[in-house]
Amino acid sequence: MHPAAHCLYPELDATALTAFATALETGEGAGLPPARAAEVQAVRAAAVFSRGKVAGADGDLLDAALWRHTGSAPRPAVVMPAPWTDLGWPAYAVQASRLALRGYDVLAYSPRGFAASEGHADLAGPFDVTDGRHALDHLLERAAGPVTRIGFLGVSYGAGIAQLVAAHDARVDAVAALSGWCDLGAVLRENRTRRTAAVHALLTASPRARLNRPAQDALEAVLAGRDTPQSVAWEEQRSPFTQVKELGRRQVAVFLAHAWHETLFPAGQVLRMFQELRGPRRIDLSIGDHGGPEMAGLPGLPNRIWTDAHRWFDHHLLGEDNGVDEEGEVLSEVMWSRTLEPAPTWPVPTRRVRRLHLTGTGELADAPDPGWAAGVVCGVETPVTVAEAVARSGADELAGLPRRYPDAAATDGAATAVWTAPATTATTRLRGTPRLRVTYRAANSGSTFVAYLLDLAPDGSARLITHAPFSDLDSPPDSLISADLDLHPTAYDLPPGHRPLLALAAHDPFYADANLPRATLSFTSPEPVPSYLDLPLA
Repeated sequence: MHPAAHCLYPELDATALTAFATALETGEGAGLPPARAAEVQAVRAAAVFSRGKVAGADGDLLDAALWRHTGSAPRPAVVMPAPWTDLGWPAYAVQASRLALRGYDVLAYSPRGFAASEGHADLAGPFDVTDGRHALDHLLERAAGPVTRIGFLGVSYGAGIAQLVAAHDARVDAVAALSGWCDLGAVLRENRTRRTAAVHALLTASPRARLNRPAQDALEAVLAGRDTPQSVAWEEQRSPFTQVKELGRRQVAVFLAHAWHETLFPAGQVLRMFQELRGPRRIDLSIGDHGGPEMAGLPGLPNRIWTDAHRWFDHHLLGEDNGVDEEGEVLSEVMWSRTLEPAPTWPVPTRRVRRLHLTGTGELADAPDPGWAAGVVCGVETPVTVAEAVARSGADELAGLPRRYPDAAATDGAATAVWTAPATTATTRLRGTPRLRVTYRAANSGSTFVAYLLDLAPDGSARLITHAPFSDLDSPPDSLISADLDLHPTAYDLPPGHRPLLALAAHDPFYADANLPRATLSFTSPEPVPSYLDLPLA
């Protein structure tokens, strides 16, 4: 689960992007595919490309590239902080070039501590925000003419930095954040459950990265279970969600793009920020995992996410009347039909919420059934898990091959408690955030479980629709604990003949759990507070 080195972007073609960046500098595109070679020549004819250094916070030099037009006409500008990768700014070589061809001056840079940039990574803290502002200064000082409006665009780590710079620098008019985070606290701990697989991925994904001591300590504290008020303050300082009022006050135009089954930065915390934004806003939600939906666009392949990001900037920075304001604020790619559904806002309009009660017979039923008990053993590996590894499920899901779970293994009574609803007679359209209320008894003072909502097919196989973890760290031993939790939001079509399946397990390798090994969690449904699952139906 936690290899020595982990790639957050398994589909990233670093070789092709490095070759493109080199060709931009030399003008020699002989080794590139014909389309990319022609693109290099078009970019060099339209703008001056140069590599250089940006003086960041404390004098640390950041590796950067600049696409600068020579004419004195007014034009907008875009700054692009790179993702969490040893590749650095060349990850944006093609997309920055395409922005330059659309008329923007562009500066892309490697954040501190990554690739050829100096300093130590601050994990989107004050040093990184200052670096972003200095990068903008660098671009403005070298623009040949007046700069009209300014955007920040980033993928993953760069998306977090882009949002924070936009909130702290009044010069920024628009931001595009692809596969980023909005609430770092919810990324590291979800429902008080430590997201240890995500932290391991961050620590191992860029082997040559240099984290500063506070960032290293904060991530290691999550792994060790050392939660302090200082760590909460550290996380809040790095969370765009804490700056949402400032973004709204200045009417910064915010474009977000995210994957439904995001394993690094869960989709729920991004959608919570989206709901709070008060300026121009849009979110694209796609099938896949971290970085997957936009990854094919980095080397230049046709890509919906990058097209929408460009159109967002064209409208809010170039002033084009391209219909962006008329398309609704939400565009969802539905699993697994691949249908694109626009919606005026989030939550999407729902026809009704279907409440299914957990029963002693293992059914999800319309009426409560109090008094039963269903136990699961703690510390036991279960076949139902979030994914095989952080960010690795994206390619298969994008190819229409989501992970399948065998029904017989999923219903292992020792490790997993399972409830199923009757088969659907027509397509059931789940749109929104499923919610679970369940009561359980824990023999010990700390407890954790993970809830999974699956699609059970007539052949007995199952696919994961959504999930969420839950931990209680305060109740005394042998307490009855009432858990109320939102599962991750979803847009899922349950075909006719399929059944919703709810599974509860006490262990998942994606999360640290507070259970004692071989202890038992006993789920139940008291008469005054019945246990149920709410499904939002479109």
